Amino acid sequence: MSKSVTIRVDEQLYAALKAQAEAEGTTVTALITRAAHDAVRDPRLEGAAEVFRAFAADNADAFAAAFPDDEPGRLDAAGRSAA
Repeated sequence: MSKSVTIRVDEQLYAALKAQAEAEGTTVTALITRAAHDAVRDPRLEGAAEVFRAFAADNADAFAAAFPDDEPGRLDAAGRSAA
């Protein structure tokens, strides 16, 4: 179930939101909803994706040696061995 929330924005902000929504092929409501989710996101997640990517890149050779059948390049889209 979702709740409706009404906010007021000035015309300049609304024009910018509308332009951004059109550029992304979405709606102003979707943009504002995404912004609201971002506003309450757990701060411990900030930068987590970058940390994981760096870890994976730094340890790719060790992973490949330990799990040769599970190398990302050898997996299909569902994460199953493509070999």
